[in-house]
Amino acid sequence: MKPAVRGWQPFELGYCSNVHPTGSIADLDHVISGHVSPVAGLRRLEQSSAGLWLCSELATLIDANADLLASLRDRLIASGVRLQTLNGFPYQNFHQASVKASVYRPDWSVDARLDYTLRLARILAACMPDDLPEGTISTLPLGYAPDWSRAKQAAACVNLCRLVTGLRDLDQATGRHVRVCLEMEPGCVLERTQEVVDFYTGELPEAGCEFGLTPGDIASYLGICYDVCHQAVMHEAAADSMSRICAAGITVGKIQISSALALNAPDDREGRQLIQAYAEPRYLHQVRTLDENGRLHGVMDLPEALADSRFPVGSPWRIHFHVPVQAETLQGGMLATTRRDILDVLDFLKDNPACRPHLEVETYTWEVLPVDMRPQGPDELNAGLAAELSWLQDQMRQRGLIREQAA
Repeated sequence: MKPAVRGWQPFELGYCSNVHPTGSIADLDHVISGHVSPVAGLRRLEQSSAGLWLCSELATLIDANADLLASLRDRLIASGVRLQTLNGFPYQNFHQASVKASVYRPDWSVDARLDYTLRLARILAACMPDDLPEGTISTLPLGYAPDWSRAKQAAACVNLCRLVTGLRDLDQATGRHVRVCLEMEPGCVLERTQEVVDFYTGELPEAGCEFGLTPGDIASYLGICYDVCHQAVMHEAAADSMSRICAAGITVGKIQISSALALNAPDDREGRQLIQAYAEPRYLHQVRTLDENGRLHGVMDLPEALADSRFPVGSPWRIHFHVPVQAETLQGGMLATTRRDILDVLDFLKDNPACRPHLEVETYTWEVLPVDMRPQGPDELNAGLAAELSWLQDQMRQRGLIREQAA
């Protein structure tokens, strides 16, 4: 890895393209030429890192066709796009009318999830810049908790061990190191930091022994994608969470810079009326809050919290709805965000230079924001994405995390 003390260059900050529909080669070409490149231009960059999302159907098509793969690599180079990471969480259409819990299927107990992830790894290995020491892929944290079982847990461990073997073989064959990073999420099997630490230091290496894998093999090819919004919703302190992950010897390969919606006074009638506009039909918006004893309570979607008279209202609600990262408040100050957690993560990176993950802004919800906040057309969307990245870059510069030129 590059010396962490050197920080990040502006072009190393990118955004996740799951905000754009990408179901075909034509869609992918449009994402690169119509969004990723223009956003870099708005930031006055000649090149920019990117985190692409490819659905399973598209990944299968590219992986099976050497000409398409070469064409993608050429298009990225010609467009000044440095592919450093892929989002391997959503498997199918992430922009259909209703995604909800289907985003967690297939889970890691199913071979289709393994096959998809290995296809992404081969694509990333072929397309990542030659000077990039490691590519990363984020993926779901095993599966959706309500659907889980001991049998699924065992099958998921087997598939992750098969994944490590496949990534090691890819590394040996190509010289390209790809790390797959499980991304904690509210409502999933791994939603808390301690659950991740226990899994990575206990059950997973035990399963690895049966495959001839050492703890070092697992540590080399697997890691964590830390989504700031997700752990803020879980009421976890970012610096403490990151510290515990790193202390356990788990690599944070990728951080998704994201911010959650918050309702500071859930018993306030006006606030509850405003929050109704975020109870939209496409994505799950898990809600977590604390009761008077500090115990965490949650529901799987915002409409459930609004309809349940027994759901606690004495403490702020944190809602899994990604909002523009620079926003401290919304709706004229009536609604809050968890932006502070992003700043806490940046402070952690400043104080821990050995931790140098890929950084990408992930606000995939631009098109489902309340109408008065929603971008009107691609130019407004690009401007919004560029504004998020510019804010992130400015916050990092204030902390000495940005270097303008290579040393």
